[in-house]
Amino acid sequence: MGTHTTPPGFRPISRRDSMFEERVHDAYRARHKLPEPTVCPQCGAVFHEGRWQWLQAPADAHQEPCPACHRIHDHLPAGFVTLQGEFFLAHREEILHLAYNLEKHERTEHPLNRIMEIEEKDGATLITTTDIHLARGIGEAIHNAYQGELEFHYNADEYLLRVSWTR
Repeated sequence: MGTHTTPPGFRPISRRDSMFEERVHDAYRARHKLPEPTVCPQCGAVFHEGRWQWLQAPADAHQEPCPACHRIHDHLPAGFVTLQGEFFLAHREEILHLAYNLEKHERTEHPLNRIMEIEEKDGATLITTTDIHLARGIGEAIHNAYQGELEFHYNADEYLLRVSWTR
């Protein structure tokens, strides 16, 4: 066949096979592949088929704390949900019940999504979570049920989400 020439004005693109660094930095994400099965000695979650699940662990399973138990032990949440306002104070128990129900539902499929603590702070209620997705879900569920003002502030460098709901 004919020879291949590059038309004028075009330059060849060199191929670079390289590994890209992960965009999201989560200090609690495993840096190595866990042996399967691995069981968390604190909560009993089992790492199987590449993810943490609620399963019956074999007696000879490797033991290592799951990321959620590690965060709880270190008192270092990934999600912060701040609830405040006159409406919230009047319906506090009902709204917190909604948050607990969402966590219970999420936790059945995703063992790492947990509420760490609920505390009163500066006239508001602060819910801390082990995962940013649960914090977002709690904020959205409350907003969908009661409207109000909902704000999200995500810090990718620290893998941290702050959710604020006011009504």
